Amino acid sequence: MTDTNPSPEKLVKQAAAAYKANDYAIAAILYENASQIYTDAGDSLMAAEMDNNLSVTLLKMKNAEGALGAAAGTDILFKQAGDINRQAIAIANQSAAKEALGQLDEALEGYQIASDLLNQAGERQMRSYVLQSISALQLRTGKQLQAMATMDAALDNKSKLSLKERLLRKLLNTQKRMMK
Repeated sequence: MTDTNPSPEKLVKQAAAAYKANDYAIAAILYENASQIYTDAGDSLMAAEMDNNLSVTLLKMKNAEGALGAAAGTDILFKQAGDINRQAIAIANQSAAKEALGQLDEALEGYQIASDLLNQAGERQMRSYVLQSISALQLRTGKQLQAMATMDAALDNKSKLSLKERLLRKLLNTQKRMMK
């Protein structure tokens, strides 16, 4: 027997499994359906969460415009609810879409706002990811010294560094000593 009215929680689990399996088209449909069910039930925060998941999925599908549209306004809902962490993630998702669209200045500004909010929320891991995005954008826009400082801050926010990150840390420390 087919479940004609799956719960949004079930859709979310299926979407996450599809995303993990790189089946982004299915994940996108499932996240969109879950968002609609949450919206219909009056749960705007969970709908916004699903919209952000949809945004990330659409970005994986190289649909930056769709990704930006999916995440648009979700940061405001999270701000109104006092959820700084999800507000910051929504802004970071919007920034990733803007970066993919070539709107580099707007993306950089959004990432910096997201980084500040994540710092306020004490969310070090996600902040590290956002700082790495800022550093990459700074490199792309010719701000090498700022990029180095930002990457240094990103590494400071990670709880455990990979081998590659430890090597990068050594290179950054060497560069700092040479600049003194």
